[in-house]
Amino acid sequence: MPRAARVIIQEGDMSAEDLEIDLDAIQRRMDGAMNALKTEFASLRTGRASASIVDAISVDAYGQMTPINQLGTVNVPEPRMVVINVWDKAMIAKVEKAIRESGIGINPVSDGPLIRLPIPELNEERRKQLTKVAAGYAENAKVAIRNVRRDGMDQIKKAKSAGMGEDDQKMWSDEVQELTDKAIAGVDRALDTKQAEIMQV
Repeated sequence: MPRAARVIIQEGDMSAEDLEIDLDAIQRRMDGAMNALKTEFASLRTGRASASIVDAISVDAYGQMTPINQLGTVNVPEPRMVVINVWDKAMIAKVEKAIRESGIGINPVSDGPLIRLPIPELNEERRKQLTKVAAGYAENAKVAIRNVRRDGMDQIKKAKSAGMGEDDQKMWSDEVQELTDKAIAGVDRALDTKQAEIMQV
């Protein structure tokens, strides 16, 4: 199967560029949604400290949203403690606020330029809450994947109106749908794995 097609228009005001159907680009965008999901899943704690717990948290710093790991050094000095050494003292309060509002369920403690994140034991209620957070992350990833699918289908519709044949239209639509189904199945598998990890005592 070809991975890209370009429909050349003989007439009309749309350029050939508008009608390029590139499955590799669609695949890359869907992979991007999955990679973002993996980052978010890594931020969900499972009872042990991990530097990745703050990977998905951004801070309003210097006029733009900036990941915490770009504002300080994140270390794990012991199994139940994450320590962030914030480089700019003016950012400490903002980093603390972002952590509190992130929904990860950890209360940051300031100690000079350091912010300590004590990781409490997870009780069953908290584990169930985290599985719901994970499900929300997975749903966001699915929405992103479906948006990529819609963009691909829109390109195919434009190509059809510009002269693409019915058979070609069906072939490209099937290809885009197949990529979508695979990506959604990947999200479901990742969610099942993460939820099982969270619930494991």
